[in-house]
Amino acid sequence: MIGLSEKGSFLIAIVLYGISLIYGIFLIRAGFRRDDRINYLILFAGFCFQTLTMFMRGLSFSHCPVHNLYEAILFVSWSVLLGYLFLGLVPRLRFLGVYVAPLVFVLGLLAYMPGMDNHTQNLFGGNSRLWVNLHATIILLAYGLFGLSGLCGIMYLSYAHNLKFNKVSAFFSNLPSMERLGKVMFETMVAGIILLTIGLFIGAFALKPPEGLTFRGDPKVQWAIFVWLVYLFLILMYRFFSWGTRRLALGAIGSFAFVMLTFWGVNLMSKIHNP
Repeated sequence: MIGLSEKGSFLIAIVLYGISLIYGIFLIRAGFRRDDRINYLILFAGFCFQTLTMFMRGLSFSHCPVHNLYEAILFVSWSVLLGYLFLGLVPRLRFLGVYVAPLVFVLGLLAYMPGMDNHTQNLFGGNSRLWVNLHATIILLAYGLFGLSGLCGIMYLSYAHNLKFNKVSAFFSNLPSMERLGKVMFETMVAGIILLTIGLFIGAFALKPPEGLTFRGDPKVQWAIFVWLVYLFLILMYRFFSWGTRRLALGAIGSFAFVMLTFWGVNLMSKIHNP
């Protein structure tokens, strides 16, 4: 790794995600008759290079890499991969790599775009660096878990569609049951909202906004609370009001799409998170 730069390491990770994406297409076309351990190892290699990127980033700026859009996207995609690699320890859940690869590949390209890496950003100026880093890290981990929940939702709907039209193939015979998919989707969503709750509490009670500003009037804070309410609604409706797993899957997909499509905009609107 001698001479490898931070951005060079991340570029290698993106290339590996692209290879995984292409290999995943062949896996699907072959009906998963090929061994998906190869895809798992490709994503693991990309994860290692992305981890190295974040490590070098942290050393060069002396903080946890979560302080601007480039770093935030880097951390969210890393969180999604970490969750997938953990789930992938169960062989019948490794198929999720087919859906994880395009997500982390696109996020990687987005993070690499010019203007995303603004070194001047500094969250919550005078607060303790420990609390700032903990607040941002926990919340971004929550978004990563929401991403995994959304991916499980996509897989669940694909499975249900093929069963409905009797298109059961070798691909689906290698997957866990729909009940297991629904359980993983719900559990990752619950874990995500727990982390988001902790992150919001840290922000509310351990951090102070810059002088002249308030958290209550900050667009990013209002947006985060809205996201929290949306996921809480999905969890409560599924758990206590007999919502079907299909509705939960649609909610998981739509909610994460909303998070990804609006995160950049509200971050730019925030005077606290984007000084």
